[in-house]
Amino acid sequence: MVMSKAKKYEAAREKRLEENMKRMEQLHLPLLSLALKNASSPKPSPMKNTKPRIARTELVPVRRSLRFSNKSPSPQYKEITLYERVHLPRRITYSTRDLSNRVYASEEARDCAVKKAEELESTLGSDYPTLVRSMLPSHVSGGFWLGLPSHFCKRKLPRTDGVVSLVDEQGEEWPVNYLARKNGLSGGWKKFSIDHGLVDGDALIFQLIRPTVLKVFITKMDGSGKTETDKTNKVEESIEH
Repeated sequence: MVMSKAKKYEAAREKRLEENMKRMEQLHLPLLSLALKNASSPKPSPMKNTKPRIARTELVPVRRSLRFSNKSPSPQYKEITLYERVHLPRRITYSTRDLSNRVYASEEARDCAVKKAEELESTLGSDYPTLVRSMLPSHVSGGFWLGLPSHFCKRKLPRTDGVVSLVDEQGEEWPVNYLARKNGLSGGWKKFSIDHGLVDGDALIFQLIRPTVLKVFITKMDGSGKTETDKTNKVEESIEH
């Protein structure tokens, strides 16, 4: 029974193979397969004739930069000139004074000097603009900077920095730097202050007699609170009697 089934299967398979072969021959598939096989096979490339490599070592000089290879081994020198700094003594154009015994003015003494200055100012007339300035420690020591009222500077004094002249009661002049933006007197004011022995509490009257010339009247203070003008008047009175 089993053998008969196997024979039938083999007979059917062979029959199917024969039919497939006939169909392939009708379609010329064997010839196409052979042509594709011959076309796709690459031709072997001829081998290159290469020489065998031989490893060897050689001693070669070390490469150096031209800057160092052409440089002479011995150092080169050149002459230079050395200048020594010469310390010159500081030049002092004004006399110094001892400030160890400096006395600060009391409010009473300061008010007295200002009152005397205002009385003197009233006798000068109104032909020239005037102002009264009471001296402070910063005006007559340390930085020696004298600030002036801004309204007086803007209306009466130049609008740019420059040099103004201070003329005392004896007619002597002192050039002083005027700083318009800061409304004050700077360089030169220190010499004027020291030359006239100004101290804290003294009252000054500035009279603008020309655009850049200020005449200065000084009312000084002594230790008792009296002005130098008072002492001068007393001396004159004693001489008359």
